[in-house]
Amino acid sequence: MKIEIVPYNPDWPEKFNEIKGLFYSTFGDKIAGLEHIGSTSVPGLGAKPIIDVLLGVKSLKDAEDIIPAMEHLGYEYVFKYEDIMPERRYFVKYLDDRTSIQHIHSVEINSDFWLRHLLFRDYLREHPPVRDEYFELKKKLAGIDWDDKMGYTDAKTDFIREIEKKASVYFGK
Repeated sequence: MKIEIVPYNPDWPEKFNEIKGLFYSTFGDKIAGLEHIGSTSVPGLGAKPIIDVLLGVKSLKDAEDIIPAMEHLGYEYVFKYEDIMPERRYFVKYLDDRTSIQHIHSVEINSDFWLRHLLFRDYLREHPPVRDEYFELKKKLAGIDWDDKMGYTDAKTDFIREIEKKASVYFGK
């Protein structure tokens, strides 16, 4: 399986804002925070053309309560990874050809998952050379024919964990 990495698209923040408006109008006070994460949230960073959203809730029960409404909005609830990430409820929206275009990660606000993803994003935003290094790694890995998407994701983990540590020190978290 090949991974498609495309140049940064300045329309990605607006796509996130559309999702944000939809979610706030649909879920209201169930949302404790909503953030654009992942590579599409970092100006200048090439990415898979998928908008990643961090949907913060007060409790995991709130994340479970919105599953029917998310499905009504056209998102598929993916419970497949809950054995390795029990703190997250995960949703995907697809195009007609089953190409994913949005990934929604619903977790408790201020959880470790929440904080790590924001630290990583914010560090890349503030450190263009690190952002560019990450882009080069992603392009290199995209050239490999993976058995599945998890191989590509796993191959980035050491780099991401290292940046998360640097970001934690940098931001004092």
